[in-house]
Amino acid sequence: MKRIYLDHAATTPVDPRVKKAMESFWAGNFGNPSSLYKEGRDAKRAINIARADIAKIIGARPEEIIFTSGGTESNNLAIFGVVGFDCFNFSRLNPKGSDAGSKSKRFNPHIITTKIEHHSVLNQIKFLEKNGFDVTWLDVGKEGVIDPKDVGKALKPNTILVSIMYANNEIGTIQPIKEIGKILRKHKARLTDGQAVFHTDACQAAGYLDLNVEKLGVDLMTVNGSKMYGPKGVGFLYVKKNTKLAPIMCGGEQEKGLRPGTENVPAIIGLAEAFKIAQKEKNKEVRRLTILRDYFIERITKEIQKVFLNGHAQNRLPNNVNISILGTEGEAVVLYLDEYGISCSTGSACSSASLEPSHVIMALKKPHEYGHGSLRFTLGRKTTKKEIDCVMKILPKVVAKLRSISAIKV
Repeated sequence: MKRIYLDHAATTPVDPRVKKAMESFWAGNFGNPSSLYKEGRDAKRAINIARADIAKIIGARPEEIIFTSGGTESNNLAIFGVVGFDCFNFSRLNPKGSDAGSKSKRFNPHIITTKIEHHSVLNQIKFLEKNGFDVTWLDVGKEGVIDPKDVGKALKPNTILVSIMYANNEIGTIQPIKEIGKILRKHKARLTDGQAVFHTDACQAAGYLDLNVEKLGVDLMTVNGSKMYGPKGVGFLYVKKNTKLAPIMCGGEQEKGLRPGTENVPAIIGLAEAFKIAQKEKNKEVRRLTILRDYFIERITKEIQKVFLNGHAQNRLPNNVNISILGTEGEAVVLYLDEYGISCSTGSACSSASLEPSHVIMALKKPHEYGHGSLRFTLGRKTTKKEIDCVMKILPKVVAKLRSISAIKV
């Protein structure tokens, strides 16, 4: 039986066109980009072309693109990079002239984020909060969208960073990044130095949403390759010109000194090719997936009782279907479906080993059974209506089976 893969938010297969673009850089054009001789210059030239291609897509300058190992590293560089710069700028962190070691949150740097961020943002900021940083955790509405006005209300004179994801990796809701960017510019006079650095994690948004950094009004933006049919282990961080950022690793001067280490040339080439393909096919694919997504949601909610959609019905990624099936455990449904050749997940792949209910579902202020019974299907380029129909032949039977043996009755 051919397997049905419905977990494209976790990772995507490498597009054959991407693989072809990478092939010559494994063995033929294998030079170290830092070398001065021909092989090195050829590799460097290829990276520069890839950098320029990506910059053009997002409306940035080539020198504003920093290549990394993926979304998690880009998020770490963005957040710890901003913090690292400010840790040495005591006049800014202590505007009232307090001692550098003061534990008073009044004088400590302030960060604004949401309760539904990816763990690569969430856990960093939790770490900073434990170490004395002042953090505002913004609530989301019942449909998983924040109110931009809440960002303006949360700003303080010592706010150094605002980090809000573009599209949620679990429930697919799209945040009003453009509106938030406008609010930050409007309120810049309230801040100690006139600006809080604005970062967005756009890993799930790439391939589906507009990533023009000027329109979004962001200073830092995270994108990775494995969510858009590129290779794993590669991504980039957009760093707006004049944004102060400190490296979080020590080494050479690669990537403007922000990301030391020999560049992964084949992966960078693959990343750029995947990004170009995604942008070229975006509009057509968004239309196709939106129709398929809504068809899937309609069938699930009509054919299985006590099933609820998580997130906004329309303001969500075109490929995301996140539901709570009451009277079941999400992990059990995933394992049963796997036996039938269907791949899906309960939430973020980065937290699949945890038995705790999804922090995203809990942030929607739903009962715990909604979190424990949550299931995420994310469609992709090869997903067809026939595959959705096949899933709907099996899913109701799996749910009925699990409910029949569950101690929780619905």
